[in-house]
Amino acid sequence: MQNSFNIAVFQGDGIGPEIMAPTLTLLDHVAAGKYALNYVDAPAGAAHYARTGESLPAASMEAARAADAILLSAMGLPDVRYPDGTEISPQIDLRKALTLFAGVRPVTIRPGQPTPLALTGGQTVDFVLIRESTEGLFHTQGRGEVTQDEARETLLITRAISEPLFKFAFDLAKARKAAGRGPGKVTCVDKANVFRAFAFFREMFDAEATKHPDIAADHAYVDATALWMVERPWSFDVMVTENMFGDILSDLGAGLMGGLGLAPSADIGADHAVFQPCHGSAPDIAGQGVANPMAMILSAAMMLEWLGGRHDIPAMIADGDRLRAAVEAVIAAGHVASRDLGGSAGTSEVADAVRAALA
Repeated sequence: MQNSFNIAVFQGDGIGPEIMAPTLTLLDHVAAGKYALNYVDAPAGAAHYARTGESLPAASMEAARAADAILLSAMGLPDVRYPDGTEISPQIDLRKALTLFAGVRPVTIRPGQPTPLALTGGQTVDFVLIRESTEGLFHTQGRGEVTQDEARETLLITRAISEPLFKFAFDLAKARKAAGRGPGKVTCVDKANVFRAFAFFREMFDAEATKHPDIAADHAYVDATALWMVERPWSFDVMVTENMFGDILSDLGAGLMGGLGLAPSADIGADHAVFQPCHGSAPDIAGQGVANPMAMILSAAMMLEWLGGRHDIPAMIADGDRLRAAVEAVIAAGHVASRDLGGSAGTSEVADAVRAALA
């Protein structure tokens, strides 16, 4: 059984290195004596582009391909862009190059967690949004057609990507049901009443649903889904949607949780996976030691669970769950909170509180 894993580490821009450092320390703490995590530094990002003219060097891309998993911190800087005006986004390049079709965005709200929702009676929210991450309206990123009078971007939905995406969604719902985390339901979020592409998307979803009679399946239009995520988010289990819709709804999900500082993510394909926080690089607070590391830590927990499941290592799965539970315990206690959560704790203080909660 494999017990040593190479992790490609993209330190990121802005606050990226500040939240990555304590995350790696926590990973080493939970792994000690059970398995080894070997970190391979992979330079990339906007600051690297500004220095070298490369946003994702070939050597970093190769390190990502060779790694057992990829841990990526916040990327991009608002004042560093490509000549066409688009942002530096190596994370999107990785998704496309490694065919990371399943963007996994958990949304969890536990008792004691700050949220704009009016939850009562200890009510909790626990669902997962799966965003297709390689095509959709992002297909022509950087290659859209622009003239003096009009602009065009092309939405692409393919069977080659959508079929494994839907299988992933139903398998996840099945795993969540077995773990007692959901009722076993998948919702296809689309706009099939307007666009033929989404009618095609829905047809493939329905075909996959017939293969999983033990899992409920339904549909929702994206505009209605945004409403229901606010009105009754507890009614969702697993949602699956197109790239742009998922991009928008995942930020709504982060808002329900109290902010992007609590929003982890994974982009998963057949052979590779990237784990990163949903938030940006926040250059306005970089270097001040006040960034919230929780989304980065939660993303690392997702990495442990994915590696453990992929390699049949129960200890890694358990450690991922422990790390997530420790973050949730710190949030619920409310004694140590970063500025974005209404407190004054710095990055290291939050990380120390998570480590203490692990004990």
